[in-house]
Amino acid sequence: MTEWPALEPTVYLVDDDDAVRGALGFLLSTVGLTVRAFPDGPSLERALDAEGPPATGCLLLDIRMPHLSGLQLQLRLQARGVDLPVILLTGHADVDLCRRAFRQGAADFLSKPVDDTELLEAVQRAVRQHVRGRARQAVSRQARERLARLTAREQDVLRGMLDGQTSKQTARALDISARTVETHRASLFAKLDADSLADVLRTALAAEDGAT
Repeated sequence: MTEWPALEPTVYLVDDDDAVRGALGFLLSTVGLTVRAFPDGPSLERALDAEGPPATGCLLLDIRMPHLSGLQLQLRLQARGVDLPVILLTGHADVDLCRRAFRQGAADFLSKPVDDTELLEAVQRAVRQHVRGRARQAVSRQARERLARLTAREQDVLRGMLDGQTSKQTARALDISARTVETHRASLFAKLDADSLADVLRTALAAEDGAT
C-alpha cells in the first residue's frame, strides 16, 4: 500500500456512469487513496460548499457529462480557488479536447477504457505534485512570517547580507557603526531562528519562492 503524508490526500471522482465510479473508486482504494465519488459537477460543488476547500489530492473528471462537462467543471472549480490537479477522462478523445484540457491547466488527459496502471500512475503523480506544492507553500508562508518580524533596519542589514556585504560595508552603506550592524545581525538571526548565514539565505529564498 502506498504511504502518503499525514495530511491524507483525496481523489474527487466525477462521472455520470455508476459502474465507472464504482470500478475506478475500488481501483484507487487499492493503493490507499481516499476517494469521494460524485455523479455530476453540481454534486461536487455542493459538497465543497458544505465542507470547505479540499486539503490535498486531485480531481478525476469525466469530460462528457449532461448539463456540465468536465472541462466546464474544471473552469468553475478554478474560479472557486480549488487548486487540485485535474485529470480528465473521455471515451471520445480528440486533439481539440486534449488541447483545451491542457490550456486550462489539466495535469493529464486519459482515454476510456483507461488502462488501470496508466490511471494509477497518473493519479499518484498528480497527488504527489499537489502534496509537494502544499509543502512548499507551507515552508514559504513560514519564511515570510519570520521575515515580517524584522524591523526596517534589520531588513536593511539582511539585504546587505544577501548582497554579500561584510559588516563594515553594510555599516558604510547605512551610515551606522559596524557594531550596530552586528547587533542587528544577531537580532535577525534570532528572529529567523537561524544558526548560520546559510539558514538565513534559505529562509530568504523560501520566502521569494512563495511570492512567485
